[in-house]
Amino acid sequence: MKKQRIVENVEIVDIGAKGHVIGKKDGVAYLCRDAVPGDVVTLQLGRNKKGMKQGRVQEITKLSDLRIDPKCAHFDYCGGCNWQNMDYAKQVEFKERRVKEQLRRIAGLQGFEALPIMGSKEIYEYRNKLEFTFVNQRWLTPEEIGTGKEINDKRAIGFHVPGRFDWVLHVDQCHLLDDSHNRMRNFLFDKARELDISFFDPKDKTGLLRNVLFRCNRKGQWMVLLVTQKDNKECEALSDAFLKEFPETHSYWIIENSKVNDSFSDCPARLYHGEEHIVETFNRPDGGGSVDYIIGPKSFFQTNSNQAERLYEIVYRWAGLTGDEVVYDLYTGTGSIALYVADKSKKIVGVEYVPEAIEDAKKNAELNGISNVEFYAGDMKDVLTAEFVAQNGKPDVIITDPPRAGMHEDVINRMLEAEPKRIVYVSCDPATQARDIKLLSAKYELVRIQPVDMFPHTSHVENVALLEIKDSRQ
Repeated sequence: MKKQRIVENVEIVDIGAKGHVIGKKDGVAYLCRDAVPGDVVTLQLGRNKKGMKQGRVQEITKLSDLRIDPKCAHFDYCGGCNWQNMDYAKQVEFKERRVKEQLRRIAGLQGFEALPIMGSKEIYEYRNKLEFTFVNQRWLTPEEIGTGKEINDKRAIGFHVPGRFDWVLHVDQCHLLDDSHNRMRNFLFDKARELDISFFDPKDKTGLLRNVLFRCNRKGQWMVLLVTQKDNKECEALSDAFLKEFPETHSYWIIENSKVNDSFSDCPARLYHGEEHIVETFNRPDGGGSVDYIIGPKSFFQTNSNQAERLYEIVYRWAGLTGDEVVYDLYTGTGSIALYVADKSKKIVGVEYVPEAIEDAKKNAELNGISNVEFYAGDMKDVLTAEFVAQNGKPDVIITDPPRAGMHEDVINRMLEAEPKRIVYVSCDPATQARDIKLLSAKYELVRIQPVDMFPHTSHVENVALLEIKDSRQ
């Protein structure tokens, strides 16, 4: 049997993607988890991945000065907030540096204006949505196993342990969403056990209760989605008890999911109580009014409302609209950015892959009385053709907010052919954004970037980039 190598005195020097950190020793870089910059660790090496040596922290021999005590009691095992044990000011400092380095290293660009990262004013209870899993056999922590005591009731409601679909960590309190959801979740857990309702078994796919999802808006309205194997009387008994305890619930749904996986976007949903949706309102800057967004049980919406509004303000200003422009909003989702900038546009054309999202976009347009928008559903590389541009008008400005994988090269080529004066590129992955900007640099100059931290205590960072066509800047 091949012995795994041990490397001692590896200094953690930077953050990486997906919760990883980067360590160095003797000029060699290592990728690992469960450490923060400034730690010195001993690594047990595993397989190399994509040319990077990967390891598991076996021991931390020196603790970083950046470490703080995490607020959450579940921090050691949850995996949702990788850096809750690191000072927040340092978190955003590392994120800002990562964005700039990727643009310089991957895109090979220099000379652009790099604005300081926009940190989140709210570093706890900043989310508007969380989903929890019911399970009949929860994951036991090493401390629980170490006691040697037998635990008879292993039912739980919580989060999946990183990397394991069948392991769920029971969660008593989560600090990511308004504290009201903790009372709601714990009530459901206790009442379901009292009523002796079966919890889901992820291995043999039995048990009634599967998931519960909580959504809220900044007005304090709550939407609750109870996801079950079958919509039956037991679900109604639990739901009635919940609504008696929390009569202020604005919208309550029962969703029947009998599939193997937890995705319920294609599952039947029944409005059990209240309104079909909640509404979030974003204010435009400079007295530009506001936009209302309908959030239904299956709607996509940015999960940090306060930071999303701040990000939209950046796009609104950087688009440089005067009211005479044709604007394309690519990967428009539910039309959130398109509708936000519509008051300064002659015409907005939104394109999105998911047909249901486009239907939500149209509802939001109608809700706000916005008539200068047109939405199309389809694969971006197939929709955005020369014929499409000829039909809808040449864009003066393109706003693009693609998924983590970035844009298909065909889409980039179509953008280069269309030659808008300005491109505002919003990205949730600065690495793929840098790759795309490198291709766009054939005709465009990167003028300015603004990193935005949407998810404190995680490795995720958004970046807004402003590109202007080179001829217009000569």
